[in-house]
Amino acid sequence: MLSSGFPVLDEATGGGWPLGSLVELLSPASAGLSLLLPSLIRLSRRERWLAWVNPPWIPNAPALAARGMALAPLLWVKSGGAEGRWAVEQLLRSGGCPMVLYWPGRILPAQLRRLQLAAERGGASAVLFRPLEAAGESSTAALRLRLERVEKGLRVRVLKRRGGWHGAEVVVPCFG
Repeated sequence: MLSSGFPVLDEATGGGWPLGSLVELLSPASAGLSLLLPSLIRLSRRERWLAWVNPPWIPNAPALAARGMALAPLLWVKSGGAEGRWAVEQLLRSGGCPMVLYWPGRILPAQLRRLQLAAERGGASAVLFRPLEAAGESSTAALRLRLERVEKGLRVRVLKRRGGWHGAEVVVPCFG
């Protein structure tokens, strides 16, 4: 497990972000990047690639640097459909990326399974930003979180976590 940097979130998820696994952040408008920032900042200092595949916007390098993220290991991949999934799978398998962020759009359960296997092989966390509607679909993700913006940060509801326990709901004091 990789600590999220938010004790309340770590407690709700059973320790933070699972390694070698899929994590799904389900929300409107791809909310949730701020939940990952403390972990991304720590990982960026280890000089290993941090891949962002198909984000809905161009990562803001000055804002990331101002938060303390090293920019040299940031890899931005813009490729959709099958090519984007292939890129994510290769990045996960490589062992060179401890965390891969992916905005897949529509993705099938068999494709999720391939990404899960790639994450296991490479020991990486694959974080998928998916719409709320995906909550009703089956998933091989070890951790599924439903996110909602609230005045004091993000309301996080654990839909699924490794070990079968779910249902925790916490507010994480971050914005995004």
